[in-house]
Amino acid sequence: MKIAIIGGGSSYTPELIDGLFSRLDAIPVTEVWMMDIDPTRLAITAGLSRRMAEAHGNPFKVYETTDMREAVTGAKYVCTQLRVGGIQARIADEKLGLRHNIIGQETTGVGGFAKALRTIPRILEIAHAMEELAPEGTLCNFTNPSGIVTEALVKHSRIQSVGLCNVPICMIMDIVKQFDCTVDDVQLDYVGLNHLSWVKGVTVAGKDVTDAVVQGFIERADEEWSYEDVRENMKLAMGKLNMICNGYLQYFYCTDLCLEHLKKKAKTRGEEVVEIEKSLFAKYSQPELHEKPPELSQRGGAHYSTAAFRLISSLENDTNDAQIVCCKNNGAVPTLDDDAAVELSASIGRDGAKPLLQDPPPFAIRGLMQQVKAYESLTVEAAVNGDRDTAFLAMLANPIMPNAKGCERLLDELLEINKPYLQDTFFKTAVSA
Repeated sequence: MKIAIIGGGSSYTPELIDGLFSRLDAIPVTEVWMMDIDPTRLAITAGLSRRMAEAHGNPFKVYETTDMREAVTGAKYVCTQLRVGGIQARIADEKLGLRHNIIGQETTGVGGFAKALRTIPRILEIAHAMEELAPEGTLCNFTNPSGIVTEALVKHSRIQSVGLCNVPICMIMDIVKQFDCTVDDVQLDYVGLNHLSWVKGVTVAGKDVTDAVVQGFIERADEEWSYEDVRENMKLAMGKLNMICNGYLQYFYCTDLCLEHLKKKAKTRGEEVVEIEKSLFAKYSQPELHEKPPELSQRGGAHYSTAAFRLISSLENDTNDAQIVCCKNNGAVPTLDDDAAVELSASIGRDGAKPLLQDPPPFAIRGLMQQVKAYESLTVEAAVNGDRDTAFLAMLANPIMPNAKGCERLLDELLEINKPYLQDTFFKTAVSA
């Protein structure tokens, strides 16, 4: 079996490779193909991956290439973890937001919007290459903004695809620790969109433990939100909702406070990541290193490989167990379009992710879900068609974007900054006054 990793030069790659070793009985991989447009980073991550494989008895061969089509040819699973424009594009997004007095974080607001416009055409290139060269393969997308990217795949590709985020598995692992149980014991009544989700209920080994879990998350809120004022607001929200809140909801429930703290930081998160990655790649380059270094935990992405290979194992072995993924709604969440991408529990098997039917979302969260989903669907349309007017409407629909005139000014600057990565058609029309 061949697995391809597009974006193989990512600092996350050793985490992904490490996760394979514990599931080789369920995922009989023989070849791992790592593709990246940066040959220097790729050589380093591929070298470490080979040493890791050697330390485990060489259960599979590691190949490296800068040719995407070569990487996906004949692949059973293609994992996408790319960053169009590199980390400097992320930093530019973050600073763009701050210049316009809004949040520029890389998956919500203007940061996620710019990243989606850059990323969606490239992801669809990969999917269309798979339609030709790996038609029986499955694309497992880990690239942010995962929900928006997954919706582009659902609407504009014939290839089977599933989107994944590590937030749900991190929630589950917290519950595992709280109740000293296994991952399979935990079931979440989970609803929302990627980075905009809530847990309405929790069972452990069939017993409803929702109240205890919500209280546990409130008590440990300092692990998720480091700033006291943000933390107290999120604790209040969770208590009133009696739901666990995805950490990213801080940008919607505490927008002003989050922006204030971002402005005070000496460096953006992207600039912090640059420093972390310098240290990581220095470690990765050491010929005596045969395992992922502990410093990788500073990069984020906790339990990334657990989620990734739990998903692939279930796809490969047709287990039809429930996992939380991004997939096509297909009527599972009433009040959202059938072809929208949602993040929820789905049955995972050989035919992909089949979302499990839910009750309509409570009014307390439904409106925000619908508004952000409108923004996401418009973003997909804008990215696919290279349409400036649709891009403006997407921004206007996002509750943490500026007013209409502010959106117009922001869009002008965003497009100019990202011109090397965007379709020419974005620059042939103007937003109406």
